[in-house]
Amino acid sequence: MDLKLINEFTENEKINTPLLIKNVIKGVANNGNPYLNVTFQDKTGTIEGKVWDAKGEMAQNFVAGYIGMVNAEVLKYRDNLQLKILGFDPVDQTKIKDMGRFVPISSIPLDELRKVVDSAISEIKDEVLHAIVTTIMNLVEKDFYEYPAASKNHHEFVRGLATHVYGMLRLANVLCDLYPELNRDLLYAGVILHDVGKITELSGTVLTEYTMEGKLLGHISIVQAMIYDVSKDLGYETSEQAVCLRHMVLSHHGEYEYGSPVLPMLKEAEILCYIDNIDARMNMFSKVMNDVEEGTFSPRVFSLENRSFYKPKFGNK
Repeated sequence: MDLKLINEFTENEKINTPLLIKNVIKGVANNGNPYLNVTFQDKTGTIEGKVWDAKGEMAQNFVAGYIGMVNAEVLKYRDNLQLKILGFDPVDQTKIKDMGRFVPISSIPLDELRKVVDSAISEIKDEVLHAIVTTIMNLVEKDFYEYPAASKNHHEFVRGLATHVYGMLRLANVLCDLYPELNRDLLYAGVILHDVGKITELSGTVLTEYTMEGKLLGHISIVQAMIYDVSKDLGYETSEQAVCLRHMVLSHHGEYEYGSPVLPMLKEAEILCYIDNIDARMNMFSKVMNDVEEGTFSPRVFSLENRSFYKPKFGNK
């Protein structure tokens, strides 16, 4: 069995390999027969496939979010590879062990992510902040190390949320060493919890979408409510630490127009906003510039103010 990845497909070969169905569009051909336009994906990219004369049981097997064995011929259409689907056999979704084959996954090993986050939590000396962070992380730990940080733009991959926090914690550590006047406990707590609401806001790791709660409430209000509930259960809801931590979360987008109901009014909140933006943008740059040839410009990037960026010929080794 040839278990090729999408980026290994070549024209005129036949493949039989597991792929994830990302999207399905129904249509009617000129001869009146129904067909399906199916978008498949794995960790290396996506490819379009056609199911001609899409009738009966096989056509019913094509459901977005499902993984199955795709038997197809690889053709070229308008300079792009495309699949002519010959067969599709769904597999038992509960027995899929390696989702990293089908969706992008963090390049940082899980053990390394856990090590950095756990170390930061252990460094929080303030009793109130440590109790709040520990309690919330115990509630969300499994999802925290699986969920993406967004549905698109930045860290939109398996373990993206933990990877985003990992990068921010490393930045926070350097800044706290450079500027000792920063409250390390408060900044670490804000970094770790600032996006935990994404676990409720987003649907999961496969075909990530915004949930009903995510659309109606947003991750900022979700996590600040979580902090309030946990601090109340612990008897800390009126403490200065809990109120400041809630402020960190509420203000971390930095501007009203970006979704923050309040602007940063603590130096740690201001820094949280900056390092959140730095880590997110560096992830966007990594994706955009990876395929750009030296000495050329990237396409315009909507999430980076619709700018294009030049990749110098020097210093890119």
